[in-house]
Parts: sequence; C-alpha cells; structure tokens
Amino acid sequence: MDVLAPLIVIVLLGVVVWLVSGPLRAGGAAAEEAEVTRRDDLEAAKEAKYREIRDAELDYRTGKLSEEDWRALDRELRGEAMDLLRRLDELR
Repeated sequence: MDVLAPLIVIVLLGVVVWLVSGPLRAGGAAAEEAEVTRRDDLEAAKEAKYREIRDAELDYRTGKLSEEDWRALDRELRGEAMDLLRRLDELR
C-alpha cells in the first residue's frame, strides 16, 4: 500500500504533464502547416501577377493601352511580382 500511493501520484502527474504539453507538441506541426499555406498563397499570388503582366502586354499590343500607360503599369506590376518573389525566397 505504501508503494501504490506514490505510483498513483507519479502516473497522475505524468498524465497532467502530457495533457498540458499537448498544445506545445502540436505547435510545431501547426507552424509548419501555416508556412505551407502561406507559401501556397504566395505562389498563387505570383501566378496571378504574371497573368496580369501578360494581360497588360496583350492590351498594349492590341492598342487598348498607350505605350506610356503600358510602361507605367508594367513597371508597377513587375515591382509587385519581384516583391512576391522576394517573400517566397524568405520562406525557403
């Protein structure tokens, strides 16, 4: 009986520690999942930005945009694309 009481206390203490540390153990997986989601979002934004650049070039070639407007828009879109690429590189 003298051995059983400390054994029960140790088991209960182990269960409490295991339950309390659960969020800490899952934190690494959650952070990794968040990084993957962020990377996927940035990849999608990059592809959308590339599409915008191609659309602007098509608008220029078909005469919907003047050369001056196209150059300004192209410069802005390419700057935004470079920012997305920089942010993707930081994640890797």
